Amino acid sequence: MKAIVYTRTGGPEVLETVERELPNPGPGEVRVRIVVSGVNPTDWKARAGSGVGGRALPRPQVPNQDGAGVVDAVGDDVTALSPGDRVWVWDAAWQRADGTAQEQVVLPEAQVVALPAAASFDVGASLGIPALTAHRTLTAREGGPARLAPGALAGTTVLVAGGAGAVGHAAIQLAKWAGATVITTISSAAKAQLVRAAGVDHVVNYREQDVVAAVRELAPDGVQIVVEVNPAANVALDTRLLAPGGTVAIYADDGSTDDVAVPIRPNMMTNARFQFVLTYTTTPEQKRDAVEAVAAAVADGALPVGADAGLPLTRFPLSETAAAHAAVEAGTVGKVLVDVTEA
Repeated sequence: MKAIVYTRTGGPEVLETVERELPNPGPGEVRVRIVVSGVNPTDWKARAGSGVGGRALPRPQVPNQDGAGVVDAVGDDVTALSPGDRVWVWDAAWQRADGTAQEQVVLPEAQVVALPAAASFDVGASLGIPALTAHRTLTAREGGPARLAPGALAGTTVLVAGGAGAVGHAAIQLAKWAGATVITTISSAAKAQLVRAAGVDHVVNYREQDVVAAVRELAPDGVQIVVEVNPAANVALDTRLLAPGGTVAIYADDGSTDDVAVPIRPNMMTNARFQFVLTYTTTPEQKRDAVEAVAAAVADGALPVGADAGLPLTRFPLSETAAAHAAVEAGTVGKVLVDVTEA
């Protein structure tokens, strides 16, 4: 089978196409023929070595955490899945050498989730990191639901910073599915069109509007949850926008600094919570809740992708995975996908 691997960290050029033996699933494992692989920022950052380029790896690494395809073999003790089932997978390359940028991948059964017939492989490959991250940001509030479902966020106002990104897009969709009122900030008319397609209730252009005034007009008592992509730039704004007992859930930064100055007294006054989120290291219970909620949202048709749904797709063949990584690193708007095998 064909696979993309890298044996040292570095730029996209370290990725190469190789032939590998077909892996066989062991007990409790599932082999999936990957149809579409999703590329996330975490994938190129892992390949780049977090600033330590040129470091040799102990074994070849197949990149990409997310993907969707068809089960083609199962090991002993697998009961929930059978060959021929359509599925999506998550965290494929986390602490493992085998991501989804290859024709077949073997994973533990728990990391392989049924994909409804009405959901495309593009949807399945766009879940994983973005949707599971978004779920955790929306459930990090003290007293809030541990697992999203229709109505779980009724009466809650959510501010999604940078709603045109993949996580922001998923956060908008999941929050709306759960019954929240959603406000998002964007930087251009084109991105405003995308978030409206995703279903957001209110849009604030931070380059043209006073964000605090605009959000406070929409939510006079403040917002209960901020889904934050750039805390260094936004922490002062977030502090002024939080409702009492509100939470800022931080899942990314702009890469400019590791340090964020958090105003102390105003956040004390509102009993604010700042929750950092990394989906890989959430608890098993949080991950299970996220996977089950995302699967339910997919079954309800709540997580569509594509330009009409506010998440444009950019595609590459497997042989051009390096170009796909470069596109994500360059900040391509929407979702970058790699076509691995025929559907």
